[in-house]
Amino acid sequence: MPQFLQLVLWLTFILALHGVGLWAFQAGLMGRLVGHIEEVVTPVMLIAAQEPLASPEKSGPPAPKPLTPTLVDRAPPTASPVFTKPPATPSITQVSPPLLATPPSEAGSNFTVPQAATPAIAAVTATNTAPNTTQASAAPNQTPPSKIDLPSSDAAYLNNPKPPYPALSRRLGEQGKVVIRVLIDADGKAQQAQVHSSSGFDRLDQAGLQTVLKWQFEPGKRGGIPEAMWFNVPLIFKMD
Repeated sequence: MPQFLQLVLWLTFILALHGVGLWAFQAGLMGRLVGHIEEVVTPVMLIAAQEPLASPEKSGPPAPKPLTPTLVDRAPPTASPVFTKPPATPSITQVSPPLLATPPSEAGSNFTVPQAATPAIAAVTATNTAPNTTQASAAPNQTPPSKIDLPSSDAAYLNNPKPPYPALSRRLGEQGKVVIRVLIDADGKAQQAQVHSSSGFDRLDQAGLQTVLKWQFEPGKRGGIPEAMWFNVPLIFKMD
């Protein structure tokens, strides 16, 4: 314990010496700085005091300048008579009276002029269209329409059977006419079929549709060449 107290005392003594040294150092520097600042400030004050003496000498010349704008303001009135010179307005007023003095009869004659012009336009269009009509009439003569032969199912060599009469339809007394629209290819075979006009009974329509799809046809021809065509086949269901 006594050694620890001795260390503490030595440390406090050393710190006290350092504090005194720092205070003395700072006090000496502050004195030097104050003296230096006073030396620097005095010439600045002298320069600042001398500068305003030159300002009144420079402010003198701008005084006569405000007199010049008064002369510029008086110049525009001299240009005012330029706007009063153009006498073009009376010429405009002289042109308007003859337009108002035109009688209504003359105005009516002016409207008749385009009426006379319209027939001329119509005549021109007629003359222009005349060659086109002649050309159009001549076109069919140059390309005559090819002959069309519709398909057929009535040839004896085709041996197409009649559609069977459904037994239930016969028992119920159903009868009627159905038209089947069928697409026949170039070989005379039915490719598609649909009911074009119903008999009123679905059983009869389906019987006719299935029968026509199995038939062999004589194909349709255009200019002697077979091609696919649609053809309507009527079928009548009637009890004896």
